[in-house]
Amino acid sequence: MSPDPAAPGLVRSAAELNAAIRALWSHPQVPLTREQRAEYERLCAELARVERGGVTAAA
Repeated sequence: MSPDPAAPGLVRSAAELNAAIRALWSHPQVPLTREQRAEYERLCAELARVERGGVTAAA
């Protein structure tokens, strides 16, 4: 089982976040469900924090 990505101290790389975002889209013309859209928005926000350097690496 993978660790909870929202757990304090755990930091995913931009590459991991990009892969998770891409995995949500089964096909470009298939719309996301409400749950998938919420996950997409959460992943994008996490990616933005990583790209800004607003997170610290776990010890």
